[in-house]
Amino acid sequence: MKGDSRVAEISAASILAKVTRDAEMATLDLAFPHYGFAQHKGYPTAVHLQKLQEHGATEHHRRSFGPVKRALGLASN
Repeated sequence: MKGDSRVAEISAASILAKVTRDAEMATLDLAFPHYGFAQHKGYPTAVHLQKLQEHGATEHHRRSFGPVKRALGLASN
């Protein structure tokens, strides 16, 4: 529907959500610097998945999320 390009309120909410998430990731990066949250913003990049394999998950990682499950060796085949 591309609502964010048609409705100012949706566009503003999208921007606020991104800014809020980026701030949360910066805070997590301070608490867990070895994961690189400031760089990957929590997305399942190759670097992030490698860090999960090296260090395990924090309480902030969603273990039900497929890429996290696979990185932790929890996914059933």
